[in-house]
Amino acid sequence: MNKKELDPNFPIFNALQTKGHEQIVMCSDPESGLRAIIAIHDTTLGPALGGTRMWNYENEAAALKDVLRLSRGMTYKAAISGLNLGGGKAVIIGDPHKDKTEMLFRAFGRFVDGLGGRYITAEDVGMEEENMEWVYSETKFVTGIPKSMGGSGNPSPVTAYGVYMGVKACAKKAYGSDSLEGKKIALQGAGNVASTFARHAAKEGAKLFISDIYEEKAKALAEEVNGTLVSPDEIYGLNVDIFTPCALGGVINDDTMGQFKCDIIAGGANNVLDIEDQHGLELMNKGIVYAPDYVINAGGLINVAGELEGYNEERCLQKAGKIYDTILDILNFSEENEIPTHVASNKLAERRIAQVGKTHKIYSSKGHFSGRMGEMYMTDRK
Repeated sequence: MNKKELDPNFPIFNALQTKGHEQIVMCSDPESGLRAIIAIHDTTLGPALGGTRMWNYENEAAALKDVLRLSRGMTYKAAISGLNLGGGKAVIIGDPHKDKTEMLFRAFGRFVDGLGGRYITAEDVGMEEENMEWVYSETKFVTGIPKSMGGSGNPSPVTAYGVYMGVKACAKKAYGSDSLEGKKIALQGAGNVASTFARHAAKEGAKLFISDIYEEKAKALAEEVNGTLVSPDEIYGLNVDIFTPCALGGVINDDTMGQFKCDIIAGGANNVLDIEDQHGLELMNKGIVYAPDYVINAGGLINVAGELEGYNEERCLQKAGKIYDTILDILNFSEENEIPTHVASNKLAERRIAQVGKTHKIYSSKGHFSGRMGEMYMTDRK
């Protein structure tokens, strides 16, 4: 079927074409209650790797929009980070506090396994190590499994360290110094990444204002780091130096844009620009230094990619620390070319895909990878 034969009114195929996705897999298992979507964006540089998110989406359309945005971001994240991986993501529709069962995650694991390695999954928002163990019991195409099972465990410490280094790079650009001492930071979210980031920033002397849709989590974190608890609605309009989104995406939008009173927006959440080109340009015009989300939060991907080639936590932390230099390169490229930072990072990522993609053929290169990735593909070829 060629492009001319596609029904322009069919939203899923339109979605595939709009951002260049290769494949969408709709996963349904009535017995377990599983409703999930796997999106594979691009496998030019290697198999699509990206986490599985469990969230109580309003409807299937919202879940589809999220997984398409997230998977595309993973392609760019891998490319800009110098990894030989493509971009993919999965979402499971359900309440992560109520709907988790072993049956559900094992059913999901069978769908992942059916893709034969085109998609490798990992832990994301709403997921825990135990959930990934259940997925792993059905497929070898899983990363982020517990260290006791030969994996890397929870990737959030490495993700958070990369976010911390990226925020410091933004401070260097905005203030001439990367010190966070005395800086006021509005932290949106109190999950694993946000909490670890908060500890790094507080240790350096930053003053934190913390919110989360789960107030008790935000309150506990604020007490731990001597921060200030604020409501979710207040977090956007605070008079601070840095806004650090570490929850869900789309938080930079038409409703919030006019509220920001900060110099920097840099955080661990994915896809924070609701309308990428529009809101990225508006941030540039407002003079706000913006760290592209998929670059600053690449520590998690770096962590699980390290697992595939033989995990070493110290090496992964060192690689995540290089996010500092990557962010500075992007900010400088943006300034030199008078383009928004998300456009600058996209261009640099696309340049690598174009240069490397023609010569890097993962499926025809036996022995190219060591560690668990090598085992995956050697097993698959038998």
